[in-house]
Amino acid sequence: MQGVKKIDLIGNQVAIKWGDGHESFYSMEKLRALSPSAETQGETDILGNKHGGTNQSKYPGVTVKNFEFVGQYAVRFIFSDGHNTGLYSYDYLKTIDAIQ
Repeated sequence: MQGVKKIDLIGNQVAIKWGDGHESFYSMEKLRALSPSAETQGETDILGNKHGGTNQSKYPGVTVKNFEFVGQYAVRFIFSDGHNTGLYSYDYLKTIDAIQ
């Protein structure tokens, strides 16, 4: 997979231009709800039991204030509610682009 060429914050959306020319547009509130962080998703132990996480699926008014690249494989978004622990791998971003 080719990486991210450019990211822009436009209104309440995050626009990503991929190295292969494809463009993706993500609602900032949806990105927050789909954060892959343990804080949001919880963690599963070896027995399959989920610990932590939240059942919250809507984050009205939450925006992306900034972002940073993590190596050549992920992006960390900094949200207006203070959340910044989710690492959105490029593969994960492509996956959630398909289900929006």
